[in-house]
Amino acid sequence: MISKDDIFNIKTHAEFEALALDVFRFQFENNRVYRSFCDLLYKHPSDIKCLTEIPFLPIQFFKTREVLSSLNKVEKIFTSSGTTGSTTSKHFVTDLSIYEESYLKGFQHFYGNIEDYAVLALLPSYLEREGSSLIYMVDDLIQKSDHPESGFYLNNLQDLTETLKSLEAQNQKTLLIGVSFALLDLVEQFQFSLKHTIVMETGGMKGRRKEIIRQELHDRLKKGFGVNQIHSEYGMTELLSQAYSKGSGIFECPPWMKIITRDTEDALTLLQQNKTGGINIIDLTNMNSCAFIATQDLGKTSENGQFEIIGRFDNSDIRGCNLMAL
Repeated sequence: MISKDDIFNIKTHAEFEALALDVFRFQFENNRVYRSFCDLLYKHPSDIKCLTEIPFLPIQFFKTREVLSSLNKVEKIFTSSGTTGSTTSKHFVTDLSIYEESYLKGFQHFYGNIEDYAVLALLPSYLEREGSSLIYMVDDLIQKSDHPESGFYLNNLQDLTETLKSLEAQNQKTLLIGVSFALLDLVEQFQFSLKHTIVMETGGMKGRRKEIIRQELHDRLKKGFGVNQIHSEYGMTELLSQAYSKGSGIFECPPWMKIITRDTEDALTLLQQNKTGGINIIDLTNMNSCAFIATQDLGKTSENGQFEIIGRFDNSDIRGCNLMAL
């Protein structure tokens, strides 16, 4: 039986690969949606000898099916934002403690103890709806930081500005995490010179502004906040883990998560490093749903396991994969 300890104690690539194969076999046997998908591809555990042979489930299945590998009671349903009238993704989570351990250990891995930080969250578009996994994570980080100034800010940018400047004056390590359009709103109204604050964007204009390329976004935010780098968080409703970038849009995964790229015209063909393709994610904390997901993001990986996100597929369906009709 696969345990949380197995996942969070991974130290080497060999350990990751061995556990990924175990998770694949478990999900093949226990996840009806994933099993049907593998059957359509004629992929059976007896055929799968290494990591790169494991099939990746197109992420759209989270919009139309209950993607579950567990018979335990669902503790929480995380939902994607989606545009008006569109179908949202649903991630049925049967063990919230895995998610909590994932984001706490992930943050610790990249940034150290959350108790050392004041956490300020500028996530209006997420706060305005139910079911956001990002809000669940950030709310817990705020609680765990145990700092009196930590909290959410909706439209009260003046209050946020005063809090940021007060924390700076105290030399307090601070995490400001925000959605892109709200961070731009902030620096267009106020000017900062932050020395003790990590500014982290979670991506997306959420229909509030025209989309701009990451370089332009980061340049404007760096200038407005007076910082050398803009950090980024990469996560999604369908995952229970996050990757982080400490600048220049170069992301790293925690030890239990891995990115692989696929050919944009042939979803079953994987690419070498440094070639742009569709992003496939292995997130072993998804052991109770599906750990192997083909996303709609485009990017490329490097030899050291880092990756970049370049954009998204033009059309709503992933090209090269006509196996959606289960």
